[in-house]
Order: sequence, then structure tokens, then C-alpha cells
Amino acid sequence: MTLASLWCRGLDGLQAPRVRVEVHLAAGLPGFTLVGLPDTEVKEARDRVRAAIINSGFEFPQRRITVNLAPADLPKESGRFDLPIALGILAASGQIPARRLENHEFAGELSLSGALQPVRGAFAMILAAGDTGCTFILPQASASEAAQAAAAPVLGATSLLEVCAYLRGETGLATPEAAPAEAGPEHPDLADVKGQAQARRVLEIAAAGGHSLLLYGPPGSGKSMLASRLPGLLPPLEDAAARESAAVLSLAGCFDPSRFRQRPYRAPHATASAVALVGGGSPPRPGEISLATQGVLFLDEFTEFDRKVLESLRDPLERGEIHIARAARHATFPARFQLVAAMNPCPCGWQGHPNGRCRCTPDQIRRYRSKISGPILDRMDLIVEVPALPPETLAQTGTGEASATVRQRVAAALSRQQQRQGVANARLGPAQADTHLRPEADALALLQQAAVRLDLSARSWHRVLKVARTIADLADSPSIRKIHLAEALQYRRPFSEPA
Repeated sequence: MTLASLWCRGLDGLQAPRVRVEVHLAAGLPGFTLVGLPDTEVKEARDRVRAAIINSGFEFPQRRITVNLAPADLPKESGRFDLPIALGILAASGQIPARRLENHEFAGELSLSGALQPVRGAFAMILAAGDTGCTFILPQASASEAAQAAAAPVLGATSLLEVCAYLRGETGLATPEAAPAEAGPEHPDLADVKGQAQARRVLEIAAAGGHSLLLYGPPGSGKSMLASRLPGLLPPLEDAAARESAAVLSLAGCFDPSRFRQRPYRAPHATASAVALVGGGSPPRPGEISLATQGVLFLDEFTEFDRKVLESLRDPLERGEIHIARAARHATFPARFQLVAAMNPCPCGWQGHPNGRCRCTPDQIRRYRSKISGPILDRMDLIVEVPALPPETLAQTGTGEASATVRQRVAAALSRQQQRQGVANARLGPAQADTHLRPEADALALLQQAAVRLDLSARSWHRVLKVARTIADLADSPSIRKIHLAEALQYRRPFSEPA
């Protein structure tokens, strides 16, 4: 037999379309041709596959070899095609039985010795392979990741020789087991935070409703410390959300099977570009907002990010997804993240501090704060000051309320939201908002007065109501009362004007 065909998977955004790998051996001068829109990484498979076949004890055919990766209009990238190409060559040359390739899919990068290296996107590939009924053979490290999906039969191998022995019926391959989710590291505990009662309360509200949060205050007041404890207040992810998060992380090669169902926490540096934050490239890959899906995106030194970078967050914050359009390829990635930002109140950072060190002029402070546009600030549900702590508070030895205690209240509030409307309060659409965000008469009157005095936009109006609904859920109140709305308005106050 001089022709062999088998299946692999490509990556197109979050999708993993099937790719047929066809290998043909023909008479003529020895050569190795790859067609089907391969990129540089795939073209280099020729040398890796040749060395892997020889070092595994097989004969590399001295014939004209043509490998076709179909469909031809789908870009093929990374080393995932090494294993199917090598198996196709061995099957076409009669060194392994071609019939055994049926009902299987393969992916894996080969080293020169024939050992299998892990590949990106294993989780996404297994999710896509769930409807085919095929068994997926992957490198051992990638198989452990794919086992978490539980969408298709998975077998793990360590080398090309081991896969060939399996296809010959000589040995079996190991079935990987899903790693226990609780094996991952724990998030920092809220009990470590001293003082900051208001900031702790706002953190609980943000966790209970999925709200965006802006913390501002002088250096060393605990803004980053508070933000890093937000994931620990959130309950574990449900199946669908956990799979979505894992699939995106797998595309970037940063999925840890032991942290399956745990909320991701991403904290890019202020020098990050717009492409790094929202995604892009060719082919398009997910950015930080997608990697933080179902978790927390923390932007420290918020005003130090390039203004265009921050403006790129507008649409994802509203829609919960990002659509990347390029001339040759489009991709859509989820972006259901919870934004937490931190900034200083002025360029030097010391405005309002008891030490009186700030010498910034009002114009300097206004220019500094104007780095955050009105539309971005309007999308922040909660804005709270984190003041400097006095020495007597820092000297206290007692700890505050632990994350586990707060997490119970947060889980109860989120459970009420799921039973009532199916989503967290921050994700309520316009139609759902009209149904579920009906305040009592005196609360509505207060909101109308505040809307005039604070010049609230239509977006701000609904965001205040969503926060008030979350506060009511934490209090196990069936309706939005005046006290709930008053507290929500307190967290909507703009920055104090510089003197």
C-alpha cells in the first residue's frame, strides 16, 4: 500500500476542526513534500519525523513522499501533526497495519529520538472530538489534560514506538485519569488583610454579583493584596464554565489539570499591548481577557496602561466575548471575566495621605485621572477608596474574617441569582433587568434623585440597580430596598475633586 489516511485536529480560534492527513509514496527521486497550508512549524516536521522514524528502529522510505493536510484552506500550525504524519508514512510503507488507524485520531509533537512532546489545545481538541466516537491518542502529558474534559476516549503514549506497538496489537496504551481538582494551590486568604472594612465589604459584593471593581488609594494601602484574594471568595466552577475556561487556557498552553474548576487569575503588566490583552496574531490567539474567562483579570497601575489598550476593553466588558477580525481569518473567544483595577489617586500617589507628602497640582491630578476615559469609568460597577492604614491597625495581631466564611455567603447569593434568573447579576441583559431589577417605591425615588445629582448615565442607572440587587441577595432580601440602593450608590461616587 502506498497511500495512507488518518485523522488529526487543527485549531481555529476556540474550534478544533478535523484535519485529514494523507500520505502518498511514489516512485522517483527521494523527497518529502508537505501541502495543505502548513506554517513554518509544520514544514519543519519533515526533519523531526525523519529522525524520529529512524531512531525508533523503523525504515524511512527512500521514495517521493507527499503529505496532504486537508482541508487546504485551513492554516495548520504547531507540531501537533508530527505523530499523524509519521504514522501515515509507516502505514503507507507497510510497517504498521493501516486498518488500525481507523476510529482513531492522533496529535503529538515528536522529538528527534521519537519521544512524544505535549501539544497546545488538547482540551479543545477532545471537546470537538466528542461526537465522532473515535479514540484520541495524545502524548502522556497532554492526555492527562484532555482526560478532564471526559468528552471522548483518550489514550496516552510516551513515544512513537509505543504508539506503533499499540497499532500492531502488541501492547496497550495507558488510559489517563483526571487529576483531582482540589490538588491545585489555594488562593491567598482574606484573613491576612488588616483593617479596610469597607474594601472588604466591596470585595464581597463584587464576588457575589460578578461586578467590576476599581480600587484607588496611596501606595502600600493593600489594593493588590485585596484583589489577589477575590478568586478565593468565588465558588468552584460548574461543568460548562470549567470546560470553557480550560479550553481557552489549553490554547495558550497554560492549563493546569490540578486546577480544573478553579477560577483563573490573570494580572498582566501595565506595558501589555492591546493584542496581548484582547488577543490577536496570525492565526488569532486568545489574550488576557479570554484567559481570565470565568475568573478575575487584575489590572494594577490602571492609569499606566496605554489609553488605547484600556479602550479595547469596552466591548468585551459589555458582550462577554471578543471577536478578532483579520484579513484572512476571524476568531471569537469568550471574555466573561471579572475586572478588578487598582490605581493611585494622583501622579505621586500620596494625595489624601496623612503624611502630607503630595505636592501635585489640581491640573496634574486631573490630567492623571483623565487617562481613564469616561466610558471605561462608567463600566466600573464599584469604585472604592483604599486609605492608608494607621500604625495601630497594622500592629493588631488578630485576623479578620477568613475567605472560607465569606465564600459561603457569596455562594448562597450566587445560588439565589441562578435560581431566579440563571446568570449572575452583573450579566443581566436589558430584558432580564426590567424583570428582576424592580426596586421598592422609596428606593426608586432615591435612585431618581441620585441620577439627577450624580448625572448618572443609562448604563450607570442599571449598574447601580445590579449592585443593589446583589446587596439584597447577600441580605437574603426578596426585593431591592432603600438601604440596599443607598449602599450601592455609595460605591458609585466619583473621585473626590482635587483641592
